[in-house]
Amino acid sequence: AALLPSMLMFGVILASSGLLLMIERGILAQVGPPPLHPPAGLSRRDGRDSTAELELEVLRDTRNRTIRALCGPRSMPRSVWELPPGQRRTVLRHLLVSDKYRFLYCYVPKVACSNWKRILKVLEGALESVDVRGKMDHKSDLVFLGDMKPEEISYRLKHYYKFIFVRNPMERLLSAYRNKFGEIKEYQQKYGVEIVRRYRKNGGNSAGDDVSFSEFLQYLLDEDVERMNEHWMPIYNLCQPCAVSYDFIGSYERLHADANHVLEHIQAPSFVRFPERQAWYKPVTAETLHYYLCNTPRRLIKELLPKYILDFSLFAYPLPNITSQFCRQ
Repeated sequence: AALLPSMLMFGVILASSGLLLMIERGILAQVGPPPLHPPAGLSRRDGRDSTAELELEVLRDTRNRTIRALCGPRSMPRSVWELPPGQRRTVLRHLLVSDKYRFLYCYVPKVACSNWKRILKVLEGALESVDVRGKMDHKSDLVFLGDMKPEEISYRLKHYYKFIFVRNPMERLLSAYRNKFGEIKEYQQKYGVEIVRRYRKNGGNSAGDDVSFSEFLQYLLDEDVERMNEHWMPIYNLCQPCAVSYDFIGSYERLHADANHVLEHIQAPSFVRFPERQAWYKPVTAETLHYYLCNTPRRLIKELLPKYILDFSLFAYPLPNITSQFCRQ
């Protein structure tokens, strides 16, 4: 009873599949998951394709079955009210509310959440267009479920359409690393300086802008998941998919098609569309991720995977291939 639900769930996975043993032997790196990202063009806004629609249904069914299986044990939370107070605060703080369109969106940093917040502001009339440029204010003109009364929270959780967007866990971590320590001085000073001081000999003079990816992963390995910054906290801990029954799980890898599906479902006005990627934005490519992972101590990645194993398992992402053979390519 003293164990956190996240640890209980990890125990279920570990006992049922011997996942860490498979990681150690490099087995899962060679095994492909069910079709994860069907071809784009599934929404009526883009014109539907019957084959792609069928593949998408297979993916959704796979994720739903996985979530039901892993969230099935009686020890797992059935609602946000069964979560420990800290976990409940986290998920309620990440659930954004639209009473006008009757939906809840659990935002996940580094999974296009800024654009979704723009859409919410446009839908609520606080922003003229999703194309309005300028620094995103992540608090104003947004309604958070955690700011409501318990009876108001329960009603919306029961009756509103609920969705999240997910991303490959390692890709999300790399994106956070490159953005926060390569571009944001606040993060360099708040986290970078401490990381370098902690993990590098004679690192006391660092300004925090030269954190290596290995040092960042070592920091995550030593960090308590419940105390992590939201930009690298596991999606499971942010959005609690066992305690919140989501109606739709979109993915970053097929962002526009899945976003159009949601906009269509909530009956958003036709002029509201998901913003295009900015020209200056440099996405994490498969080659970039390959480079970083293969230049990181394999032991470090293997030890870190258990902290993010629920994100891999629940959302059908393959574990990273860090075998010597693959990294020699």
